[in-house]
Amino acid sequence: MSDQQLSGDVYYPSKEVIKHANAKCDDLYQFASENYEGFWEKEAKNLHWFKKWNKVLDDSNKPFYKWFVGGKTNIAYNCLDVHVETPRRNKLALIWEGENGEFRSFSYFSLRRETCKFANVLKSLGVVKGDRVTLYMGRIPELMIGMLACARIGAIHSVVYGGFSVESLHERLEDSQSKVLIVADGSYQRGKVVQLKKIADEALQRAATVESVLVVKRTGEPVNMEAGRDMWYHELMSLPIANNSCNIEVMDAEDPLFMLYTSGTTGKPKAILHTHGGYMVGVYTTLKYVFDIHEEDRYWCAADPGWITGHSYIVYGPLLNGATSFMYEGAPTHPYPNRWWQMIEKYGINILYTAPTAIRGLMRYGEAWPNRHDLSSLRILGSVGEPINPEAWKWYHRVIGKEKCPIMDTWWQTETGMFMITPMPCLPLKPGSGTKPFPGLKMDIVDENGESVKPNEEGYLVIKNPWPAMVRTIYNDPDRYVNQYWSRFPGVYMTGDSARRDVDGYYWVIGRVDDVIKVSGYRLGTAEIESALVSHPAVAEAAAIGLPHDIKGNAIYTYVILKSGFTKSDSLVEELIMHVGHEVGPIAKPESVEIVDSLPKTRSGKIMRRVLKAKALGLDPGNISTLEE
Repeated sequence: MSDQQLSGDVYYPSKEVIKHANAKCDDLYQFASENYEGFWEKEAKNLHWFKKWNKVLDDSNKPFYKWFVGGKTNIAYNCLDVHVETPRRNKLALIWEGENGEFRSFSYFSLRRETCKFANVLKSLGVVKGDRVTLYMGRIPELMIGMLACARIGAIHSVVYGGFSVESLHERLEDSQSKVLIVADGSYQRGKVVQLKKIADEALQRAATVESVLVVKRTGEPVNMEAGRDMWYHELMSLPIANNSCNIEVMDAEDPLFMLYTSGTTGKPKAILHTHGGYMVGVYTTLKYVFDIHEEDRYWCAADPGWITGHSYIVYGPLLNGATSFMYEGAPTHPYPNRWWQMIEKYGINILYTAPTAIRGLMRYGEAWPNRHDLSSLRILGSVGEPINPEAWKWYHRVIGKEKCPIMDTWWQTETGMFMITPMPCLPLKPGSGTKPFPGLKMDIVDENGESVKPNEEGYLVIKNPWPAMVRTIYNDPDRYVNQYWSRFPGVYMTGDSARRDVDGYYWVIGRVDDVIKVSGYRLGTAEIESALVSHPAVAEAAAIGLPHDIKGNAIYTYVILKSGFTKSDSLVEELIMHVGHEVGPIAKPESVEIVDSLPKTRSGKIMRRVLKAKALGLDPGNISTLEE
């Protein structure tokens, strides 16, 4: 594929990159295409199974697919124990730097020890296989340890992003019926302390199922500790119950590993459920080939473990591959815009995987900041969360990668669990394109009737065959799972994104087709934002849309109708913006709140957000004959 002449702006891989790659592109694509199940079975054999599967794929109850049926394994055992039994035991598994300059590191041996100790703490609190445990922290090692400890004993972890608010945390605690909450006293972000324990205390006032709260001391600031419920993590970890050895729970391949909430179009976030076996094989395989993981690499995924990127490619993927992973707690520009480049130079990072939002944000400060540092250790760059615009791609490639680092521009979702459209280092690259589906995956772009569109025509992005790391269901709501993903085009997975495919078969993802806004790579439902606005006593109705933003990718713009007795004012607008931040989280704060007298609606009462968006962008709103107002 590397010698094929392609159309448009193309960056071909160097001979050195191709020589270093874990696989030859042509061979991998051919094998996966000719023997799809055999491809995944071959990769699964690289991992540890207590009992081998008797069937790779069971599609007898579509769309509830099962992978590696009958197989017995445990993802935490594959992340830690298998390496501790080899010379990797003393290899660094995790290097961590706090925003305030603190430093910690864990070998595979010490990370397993800490995981076992905490797993025993959870067991002492009555946590058993199948129980749900919620984690609410910043980017600190204890978040990774907590996830691995849950997986080790068969508990289902639910990580809530540390930037989410009282309402968001409460909603997730209630829906998951979590028995335990693990929370940090606070986290550092841009030099300030986010008071996570205080937020959790408010959320817990209505979370009836939570029996125990374990508090990790990160900031040391005073926090409320409720007797009989709240306990300090470090105190429990120093007790005899926190033994260095903890038996592994043997899990069926289809046993749940974690649930992760993602925004939906109906207001209520949905809990995506992933399992031990297929998810493990999917993230192990994709990270190995896409980021060309080698024994000596130091890999940095700059996402947050509170999102799927962090689950798959900060915690599980790197550990399954025996890699050394780097984690940084804070903001890219704190205290200065060279913080990331400083750490890449300091720790000798080889692979950097981040979001277009971060790249665009750092571009604003010019080239002088990165040019102050030796970035020659970098070998591969990556992009995730949203389509990267060509201008940012080229800056990233030229200024950060010094025109020698290929950029792995990956498209995937919480629901897919693993990379779906992605290059590998051996593929020619086009700025702004995710290139092609991962080997063996059958994807397409279709019109309203489910028919494939012509090259360069926009349509619905769909997936036509199952994959190991796919979502198994929505927790406690299988009907919603079928309706959300499999009903629009029967038998085909609807991604909810629009895309086009060029004459070379390269995919260009355009954005969401439903009512979900991607802000800085994070998915936020319009219904969540609108519900937050309407919960304010002054607001009768609300509508939210996403508009293009140079840094965030999309920014949230909102329109509200006031209740009688309230009048428009700058102070009320500011109050509404802060209210959304409190109800949903700071990431959801609107860029603008416009107070209006009416909203465009269909005769059935549905707000036509496309009309609002067209008006805001100065575009033709199209056919509005069905509108009531």
